[in-house]
Amino acid sequence: MNIQASALTILLTAFTLMGCRQADVQRLDQERLTTELDSLFDRKFPKEDPGAAVIVTHHDSIVYNRCFGMARLDTPTPITGHTMFNICSVSKQFSAVAILKLAEEGKLSLDDSLKKFFPEFRADFYNRITLRHLLSHTSGLPDARPRTAEQWQRYTSTTPTRFTCVEDFKRFCEEDESCRYLEQLDTLEFEPGTQYAYQNPTFQLLLMVIERVTGQQFDDWMKQHIFLPAGMEQTTFFEPDKVIPDMAHGYEPVGFTTLNGDRIPTDNPNHYFRSKDGRWEENDYGEASFFGTKADGGIYTTPLEFLKWDRALYHDQIISKASRQIAHTAHISTDIPETDYGLAFFIEHKAQRPTKIYHTGDNGGFLIFEGRIPSLDLFYLVFANRPDWNREATIEAMDQIILRAFKPKK
Repeated sequence: MNIQASALTILLTAFTLMGCRQADVQRLDQERLTTELDSLFDRKFPKEDPGAAVIVTHHDSIVYNRCFGMARLDTPTPITGHTMFNICSVSKQFSAVAILKLAEEGKLSLDDSLKKFFPEFRADFYNRITLRHLLSHTSGLPDARPRTAEQWQRYTSTTPTRFTCVEDFKRFCEEDESCRYLEQLDTLEFEPGTQYAYQNPTFQLLLMVIERVTGQQFDDWMKQHIFLPAGMEQTTFFEPDKVIPDMAHGYEPVGFTTLNGDRIPTDNPNHYFRSKDGRWEENDYGEASFFGTKADGGIYTTPLEFLKWDRALYHDQIISKASRQIAHTAHISTDIPETDYGLAFFIEHKAQRPTKIYHTGDNGGFLIFEGRIPSLDLFYLVFANRPDWNREATIEAMDQIILRAFKPKK
């Protein structure tokens, strides 16, 4: 063998060994993953109670897919991969991607000021607040929606409303009412772009931005340009009178008090639905506060349709890779340790851990998580219709299980 051939052989061997080592690092022990995730979630979600759907994918293949518990208790219905969950604040990323898509098309810029879209807003500071600030929760705009009787009295003294009491406002208001205080707002919490403060009304403004830029109803434009291109045929926005097939209800545990030594359920003055065993109370639209808005938290979708969204987003089918990277680039540090915020995505960078891009959602009885570890090409979600489980501790346990399942074989 000549020197050139020997060198080539050595080089090919080196690449082969590097490839093997890389494959070892990336190899997923699916049996271990399944066993440990089953052990984690079987304890949390008994089959007769509200529960959750849990899915993990690797290289776009589903490697874990189990559903626990019930989607509905009034007409007992188990959770499946086709159950429609309210995904709460995870909806924000869809609004952000819509804005990025319109920016790619030259119909707006992330650095456009709010004054451009809302000339009716009185304060001069709207000239300094941009769409980028809204998307990164750095606008400085406060959430000044009324929540108490005293706040309601002040609100109604200056602002027209169709509601007669603050409780109805909280339960049934939509974007037009929820954002109305912004027209006359005269004070910021901080200078735009300098701090992080997670807000919902600022994301609700994106609905109106999209409608004013496109000339279409928000729901129609999102379906045509976001949902359907991602293959999300069932996904929709909540509306009070809309029939959503396979829709889960959100539930909360009923509180109990002790009277004369007996444990009895707390009062139910509003006559919300309670399960036959008296342990669960319905908590979604009509019971939960601020449930009816769309751009910040109004999407209903299924676990399996959300997988289509993740694939479409990471395969650059909706927006370009460059736009996706803008959304996934840290714009501001958050109040969560070792976590920044991009544009509708959290970016976690814990020591000795791969970077994780994720978002959470909380609305009524729904508690939601979706996340991706790009370096492992791994995606996972937990969609739950009960909030009485520790999401942060559970996801940390999931992270450890996932990383153990990827350890190289010895």
